[in-house]
Amino acid sequence: MTTLLKGVMYGAAAGAAGTTVLDSVTYLDMTFRGRPASHTPEATVERLARDLHVAVPGNAAKRRNRIAGLAPLTGIAAGVGMGAVLGLARAAGWRPPVAVTYAAATVGALIGTNGPMTVLKVTDPRTWTAGDWAADIVPHLAYAALTVSVLTWLDG
Repeated sequence: MTTLLKGVMYGAAAGAAGTTVLDSVTYLDMTFRGRPASHTPEATVERLARDLHVAVPGNAAKRRNRIAGLAPLTGIAAGVGMGAVLGLARAAGWRPPVAVTYAAATVGALIGTNGPMTVLKVTDPRTWTAGDWAADIVPHLAYAALTVSVLTWLDG
């Protein structure tokens, strides 16, 4: 296996681990604070389908269920994808201080998840409260911590 492909594979595995911890921290926050799940991922899938002129098939109930299934997959794709990018960069020789790698993973994951929602006008981070920001940043910090740790461990 080539070095770059190995880096992508290690990064994707690290990103999958990071995504699992991000989801876990989010669900724990929902449990402890009693807050509802965000509906922005579903709204993003709806808006994306509309803007791309792609029909989500099924009657009303099946269509809602399909969108409910597609929504979390977008987050998984973003987390695994960000890990793959980090792994590729590392395999290509990018070896900054660990704090820079953590920051890149955090910012990359935030942009990968919130960027599309912002561009599609599903949300506007400029209007978020401090609590909204905390509920978003804390899980992304956990994502970065585990993703970078796993990638570093795998890559030795």
